[in-house]
Amino acid sequence: MSLTARRTQPADAPLLLALSRDFHNEDGSSLDAAAEATIAHVAAGEPLAPAYLLEENGAAIGFFILTLGYSVENGGTDGFIDDLYLIPKARGRGLGKQAVALAMEQARAIGIRALLLEVEAHNTRAYNLYLNMGFADTKRRLLRMPLADGA
Repeated sequence: MSLTARRTQPADAPLLLALSRDFHNEDGSSLDAAAEATIAHVAAGEPLAPAYLLEENGAAIGFFILTLGYSVENGGTDGFIDDLYLIPKARGRGLGKQAVALAMEQARAIGIRALLLEVEAHNTRAYNLYLNMGFADTKRRLLRMPLADGA
């Protein structure tokens, strides 16, 4: 089966939120109210965070969100696969590789020069998939400092 990606529309917000909740709950980091509000904003077309539904035979089975940044080190516009999720019953059939390839395709189309992602330490299956697709472990530590309430 072939996987396709389509840009979300405002009407997709409830579906994107449900998928995002499932993804974050599975990863052990449930969404707070600010994150849930952000999902609706992203679904509506936030230019710095294009979101895509992953569909198989017209049915949504996952999503990914790209976030844009800018990096001297990366030669300009860079991007982050902020979230990438496939529902459990869609896994184990090679669709994860297709999903990453679609994210890479969309990233190129919007001018991203370098694509980054993070993966939970316990998720060796995804980590190995990303390595096999050409992503390199930077051996750096990702640090975070919230600057706004709810961030």
